[in-house]
Amino acid sequence: MPAMSAPDTSPLPFEKMHGLGNDFVVVDARMRPFALTTAQISAIADRHRGVGFDQLAVITDGAHDAHLTFYNADGSASAACGNATRCIARHLMTETGKTALTLTTARGTLQACDAGGGLTSVNMGQPQLDWDEIPLARAMDTLELPIDGAPTATGMGNPHCTFFVEDAEAADLAAIGAAHERHPLFPERTNVQIASLIAPDHLRMRVWERGVGVTLASGSSSCAAAVAAVRRGLTGRRVTIDLDGGRIAVDWRDDGVWMTGPTAHVFSGTLTPDFLKAAQ
Repeated sequence: MPAMSAPDTSPLPFEKMHGLGNDFVVVDARMRPFALTTAQISAIADRHRGVGFDQLAVITDGAHDAHLTFYNADGSASAACGNATRCIARHLMTETGKTALTLTTARGTLQACDAGGGLTSVNMGQPQLDWDEIPLARAMDTLELPIDGAPTATGMGNPHCTFFVEDAEAADLAAIGAAHERHPLFPERTNVQIASLIAPDHLRMRVWERGVGVTLASGSSSCAAAVAAVRRGLTGRRVTIDLDGGRIAVDWRDDGVWMTGPTAHVFSGTLTPDFLKAAQ
């Protein structure tokens, strides 16, 4: 899924949102189609000269309530972004008055709903556990990869590599994440999680996102770590995860991996023609 190739330099309205500090620029293209280059996406992501984000999300018309497309801070595409999906679901529920939505993404069709108490739930679908679905470079057991630390590989529409350690706080996340994002076993690169067990229903986790780096939170990473913990016999299917940005709940049910947490709409803005022209 390449970045949109035809540059657009007209004023571009956007919304800034975050889920547990995992932050997004959201552009609504339902009424006005637009295009951004990879360079423009990266420029918008710049936290000093642009707006700053972990992912950029685009809302378009879809077969159901809306279709969502995601891009990382380096301009690369991502098939899934759990926290952005929750943020946009909350935005669309506020807009429409609905309490449940059906959204489409490159990951597939996702269900979202108001979980009460200001929380939003999204079903991220069933995890991908086979090596060729994640994907990995060759056939192998995905439960314990032949990498130092024996991490678990999981697909949630994007690839994940989860290390379980005694103390997630003590791990050098930046070094481990940078070393493994482009590991040869992951032909599409990978997100990296470092998790430690607090209780049979509670994990502490830190995240390195593919194409982004260290982030305060990640929805798909939370789902992947929860699935990996279940597969390794560390937790049950319902688990609370403490991230650097806050707490999220994950429940691996028969119909998919549900995650529930808070969202925030921070501000609305407009990207200027001069900025977009200089960035293209």
